[in-house]
Amino acid sequence: MKIENFQSQVCVCAASANLTGAKSCADMGITMENKINPADVPKKKLYTGEEIPSVGLGTFGSDKYTPQQVSDAVYGAIKSGYRLIDCASVYQNEDKIGEVLQRVFAETDIKREELFITSKVWNDMHREVMRSCEKSLKDLKLDCIDLYFVHWPFPNYHAPGCDGDSRNPDSKPFSVDEFMDTWRQCEELVDKGMVRYIGMSNMTIPKLEAVLPLCRIKPAALEMECHPGFQQPELFEYALKHGIQPIGYCPIGSPSRPERDRTNEDVADTQMEEIVAIAEAHQIHPALVCLKWAVQRGQIPIPFSVKEPQYINNLKCVTEEPLTPEEMEKIGNADKNCRLIKGQVFLWPGASGWEDLWDLDGIINS
Repeated sequence: MKIENFQSQVCVCAASANLTGAKSCADMGITMENKINPADVPKKKLYTGEEIPSVGLGTFGSDKYTPQQVSDAVYGAIKSGYRLIDCASVYQNEDKIGEVLQRVFAETDIKREELFITSKVWNDMHREVMRSCEKSLKDLKLDCIDLYFVHWPFPNYHAPGCDGDSRNPDSKPFSVDEFMDTWRQCEELVDKGMVRYIGMSNMTIPKLEAVLPLCRIKPAALEMECHPGFQQPELFEYALKHGIQPIGYCPIGSPSRPERDRTNEDVADTQMEEIVAIAEAHQIHPALVCLKWAVQRGQIPIPFSVKEPQYINNLKCVTEEPLTPEEMEKIGNADKNCRLIKGQVFLWPGASGWEDLWDLDGIINS
């Protein structure tokens, strides 16, 4: 399949919710032929032994897609076989996704316990985690969230849609004490039955070394940027060694990421020669090579797309011909160490650059 042909296939989303409302499954073109049996999707085990799908649907619209477009994609994705949906309060679409979840439960025989729904506390709510979770539960119209993340490890806030030069003068470096205050509030959510698991996101090994011994309830998962051009092998192995499931965001290099997260030095994963060569050998789109690699490596990729052929193929590909050991090794050796989401909008006064967020010298930067 040629790249341009794959990318030109778009699902017909509601141009205006006020005019057309949400699309039905038939309207979106989903048929029995392009549904994936959830039982055929590989699973990953959490530290409790519970199995969850090895691929999820991301819901960050990258400041480019409306909540209606994203929620239409969630509806179509669940109908086509997805069972893991990755949400967050800062994405500003959980209320629309909640409406879609209710539609799915009302219109199909899919039960709540068949879905694994995640959400996240945003940086401006680190001192009010319970209130943040209560709002997500209300918006998602759920009694319990399956996995609740601390989205970033510091309470440094930026407004949604801001540009890359935006800075909050109140931002400050990572603090073990402040993070653990947030984490203990997350542990209370588990105690109260509001969430089943809790997780961390955008962490580093030095930060994990500092906080894991202090956790009463361990993180079930770690969301981290992870794709062939930025594999983070040390952090990935550290998480697995500690029984923490890696969940990889930007799994195909996030071609729709916001402009603030783009630089001239960025590597496009789907244009890496190793990925392209393997894609040609399998006669598939390079994006699907990235997803196959991720699942076979052991992480859970959460690709985002509002385009029906893309989100269907993103799930279907992991049920089909796997990459060979030689191809996996080839991709492993192709790591470019190219971080795409640098997080510069979270820098504090006096920080020298985005590198300070990621403890590149092996110690927590302050």
